Amino acid sequence: QVQLVESGGGLVQPGGSLRLSCVASGTTSALYAMGWHRQAPGKQRELVADITIGGTTKYADSVKGRFTISRIGAESWVYLEMNSLQPEDTAVYYCNAHTRHSLGYNYWGQGTQVTVSS
Repeated sequence: QVQLVESGGGLVQPGGSLRLSCVASGTTSALYAMGWHRQAPGKQRELVADITIGGTTKYADSVKGRFTISRIGAESWVYLEMNSLQPEDTAVYYCNAHTRHSLGYNYWGQGTQVTVSS
């Protein structure tokens, strides 16, 4: 079992930056990838970015060039650096984990709110 805890959400002005952090605990040796999804009211949850244990990254087209996902020290720590934030980025951001031999992300954090507003 894997537990995920997100932090770093908050209120920022358009054009600002914010860094989200996620720490995984439990059976972290089983992790294949970690990433971030987001969901705004009235919209479907969407993948923002993810990173595999091998370092391969993936980004949604809407955030390419603005967001960077990374791991430091271990695959159990993942970060999302968000730059040039826009109001459309406002959403609840969820950390997620993908374990080996699973077909998708099977562990989710509780979410952290990111609000971009003047």
